[in-house]
Amino acid sequence: MNILVRKLLIISCSSIVIFCQSFAQNVSTEIRLNQIGFYPQSEKIAVVLSENAGDFLIKDAKSGKTAFKGKLSDLRTNQHSGKRSRVADFSALKENGKYVLEVVSLGKSSPFDIKENIHKHIAVAALKGFYYQRASTDLPEKFAGKWARAKGHADDKVLVHASAMSPGRPENFVISSPKGWYDAGDYNKYIVNSGITMGTLLSIYEDHPEYFQTFNTNIPESNNAVPDLLDEVIWNLRWMFTMQDPGDGGVYHKLTNPKFDGMIMPEDCKNPRYVVQKNTVSTLDFVAVMAQSARILKGFDAQLPGLADSCITAAVKGWEWALKNPDIFYNQNEINQKFDPDIVTGAYGDKSAADEKIWAAAEMYALTGKADYLKDINLETDKPLALPAWSQVKTLGYYTLLRNAETLKMESHLIAALKKSVLNFSEELLKDLEKQPYHTVMGKTARDYSWGSSSVAANQGIALIYAYKLTRQPKYLNAAIGNLDYLLGRNATGYSFLTGFGTKRIMHPHHRLSIADRISDPVPGLLSGGPNPGQQDKCTTYTSKFADESFTDNDCSYASNEMAINWNAPMVYLAAALDAILGSTKAK
Repeated sequence: MNILVRKLLIISCSSIVIFCQSFAQNVSTEIRLNQIGFYPQSEKIAVVLSENAGDFLIKDAKSGKTAFKGKLSDLRTNQHSGKRSRVADFSALKENGKYVLEVVSLGKSSPFDIKENIHKHIAVAALKGFYYQRASTDLPEKFAGKWARAKGHADDKVLVHASAMSPGRPENFVISSPKGWYDAGDYNKYIVNSGITMGTLLSIYEDHPEYFQTFNTNIPESNNAVPDLLDEVIWNLRWMFTMQDPGDGGVYHKLTNPKFDGMIMPEDCKNPRYVVQKNTVSTLDFVAVMAQSARILKGFDAQLPGLADSCITAAVKGWEWALKNPDIFYNQNEINQKFDPDIVTGAYGDKSAADEKIWAAAEMYALTGKADYLKDINLETDKPLALPAWSQVKTLGYYTLLRNAETLKMESHLIAALKKSVLNFSEELLKDLEKQPYHTVMGKTARDYSWGSSSVAANQGIALIYAYKLTRQPKYLNAAIGNLDYLLGRNATGYSFLTGFGTKRIMHPHHRLSIADRISDPVPGLLSGGPNPGQQDKCTTYTSKFADESFTDNDCSYASNEMAINWNAPMVYLAAALDAILGSTKAK
């Protein structure tokens, strides 16, 4: 090579490196925003961790031309850490493009987009996350990309645990119970957690069925005349059928190893698997899912002949069992004292079935039109609304009753009580929003940062979306957007909590598939649990004990950085519902 040319190349390459390093150094970690972007017509908020007042600029990411100039808000003080922040509001900028936010004294944010349907690919990815969690099947490269894997956990020879014996199914009786989703970072399958997960996914379909007609997640069932969301749900639904005892209608609590598998791939797992004790809570969760599924799948009888009818049969049989057995609860310690082998996987224990009965009754009422299902059931609308969680599902019943109120011709006082419950809860969320350090309803109190706090943010967003639908008041929708912004970067950790997305993204979740596959990038589309000051995993890499910062991107941290299907489902709902409402200028 000519010496002069070589020197010029060296100088040029060095200049590129210096430029890149300079740019990287100029991206400020003190600027927190949704790392994906914003809708043209939506509220657009960023947070700047700075004591200094001043202007901020929104610049075209390519040309550097200023597109918007604004002033940072007054200081806000973080109630958890005492740190100070200011808000940058650039909602008035509505032109599509790729931008950066710049504060002269701090530097620039990472690039973000303003465009229509900005979060559709987020919703698609979060739903595709369930495909990666499928049990009893191989995942070909055509659908799974570099996360392709071999079949594991066939679950065609599952043993009946001694706690689950019944006439015709003695101890160690062999049943087949394939399919379903791995529950979380582990490889077991739990009816209780499947319940809230399925209810949330089925609800987003019922609320926005038209949106899912063009929602392609590239799964084996894509393009089969059934929406991909329902195809994914049906994979788990078919497993749930197998968890009902055909003799009496009761439903097993979980399908599990006696203890957790190691950090290995599914095909390497060889331990025996069991179905464990039937109980009231798991059966009522099952009933609710079957009834809701039946309502939806009636519209797909041609594509799925008989499936809706099977759901109805299973729901009725489960309901009858639950009425006869109203107070059987899963207590893992008691079971282990009586039976072998000991079961030490996720307990999902619950001491009350009142909320599950509300949800199941609401779904059966919506399915059949028979108000008798609600007879003698206290809906508890006089109490503050409870955010949905695996152990508290009555609000899923509220949403179903509100969704179907007109069709069911429900009594006006009942509708009014349900609406009041949702709106009072949402108003309480909005209280003092203008004082919050990240301008989100998420995180007002340390209680929000429980195990799986990311799902708290997502479920708060869902409640706010229902409030918006009931009133059409933009304040509720803006607050829901704020919680999605929180999940995608506008938070005290600076992380986007959805694997595969954002400039500061989760790379080391507590997730066996992501650890054992030896691929540097984790399985995408999985929502990390998020800050949890309990730090129950005793992981040593936490850098803060402040509630909103108590997070570590380390696979040792099952308390803050695991994933779970019941956390992914509200992420799907929140991203998809906002995109259905705001994604296009033609949207409602």
